[in-house]
Amino acid sequence: MITAAQMRAARALAGIDQKTLAELAGVSLPTIQRMEASDGVVRGVVDTLVKVIQALESAGVELIGENQPSESGGRGVRLRQPGPGGTSG
Repeated sequence: MITAAQMRAARALAGIDQKTLAELAGVSLPTIQRMEASDGVVRGVVDTLVKVIQALESAGVELIGENQPSESGGRGVRLRQPGPGGTSG
């Protein structure tokens, strides 16, 4: 699915705030806030997650799952696995 960090990064790439994402997805602002505040993978009602993902994609963001290639080749954000010693860079 989608992690809270992916959700925040996708929203930032789209240039929208939490309120706008909530409106685009047809969910409440507290729902978006709760999703973005969670640790790791966002948990919630599947229908709500689908609405949020569709809203982000409609805003021009492609969500890339772990070990998946980018379909469109556009700009994006992807976290790397930490290297030996626990650092990512």
